[in-house]
Amino acid sequence: MKFLLKDNISIIKKVKVERKKIVFTNGCFDLLHVGHIRYLAQAKKLGDFLIIGLNSDSSVKALKGKDRPINSFEDRAVLLSALTSVDLVIIFEELTPENLIKEIVPDVLVKGGDYNIEDIVGFQTVIQNGGLVKSLSFYDGYSTTNYINKINKP
Repeated sequence: MKFLLKDNISIIKKVKVERKKIVFTNGCFDLLHVGHIRYLAQAKKLGDFLIIGLNSDSSVKALKGKDRPINSFEDRAVLLSALTSVDLVIIFEELTPENLIKEIVPDVLVKGGDYNIEDIVGFQTVIQNGGLVKSLSFYDGYSTTNYINKINKP
């Protein structure tokens, strides 16, 4: 299985010793969809080892509301881990992955959508350590919220 609890990041140290370029992204990934798949494939092309910081169930609930997540952390992690573009999935409990990014210090930090680079959580940490921060393409029409609304439509 390619997912670990936050306190088991020894594999990342090994990847760094091997001088592989680490790409990091994060999110809830509550209902995996085509937009996610395309985004993660695009992120993987920026380096050698793609890590996803995955929001815990409690942080998804705090960010998205009482009816979320739809899928548990374990289910979301298994789905993401099955993707060939994903090398590692790590849980984080906080509302943002700031602490996880400080611990990993990836070479490349990415987010999807229309984020301003300076507004991406972890921007300062990555830039100060000589890394790259990018906002990747957002794929119109693909949104977990839109899918949930469509399913719930009478």
